[in-house]
Amino acid sequence: MDKIVRLKRRKTSIRKKISGSGERPRLCIYRGSKNLNAQLVDDTAGKTVCSISTLSGKLSGKLTGGSRSGLKAATLLGDEMGRIALEKGVAEVVFDRSGYRYHGVIKAFAEAARKSGLKF
Repeated sequence: MDKIVRLKRRKTSIRKKISGSGERPRLCIYRGSKNLNAQLVDDTAGKTVCSISTLSGKLSGKLTGGSRSGLKAATLLGDEMGRIALEKGVAEVVFDRSGYRYHGVIKAFAEAARKSGLKF
């Protein structure tokens, strides 16, 4: 079976079980080959609470000379996402790993978000 088909199957299986609400939005992450994106989504209202990427201005100065999709970038992204979420008044989230294994970059992002104050 094709790798992309397996990823889509895992993603839809996960999305059937989890959903974000106003008090506990869904923290979803996208892992591309060159960048990482994360966003908090309120599924009941159908709105994005906040989003951040390794391309955003807040992280561009901190990621000079390195990869924007590696462990260092994931750690910085998770830390910044935790800070932004707490500023918006969100303390608890539901983590949506988008079908990716909880390993490497995804794990580094989640642990950094937890250290910055998010609970999931």
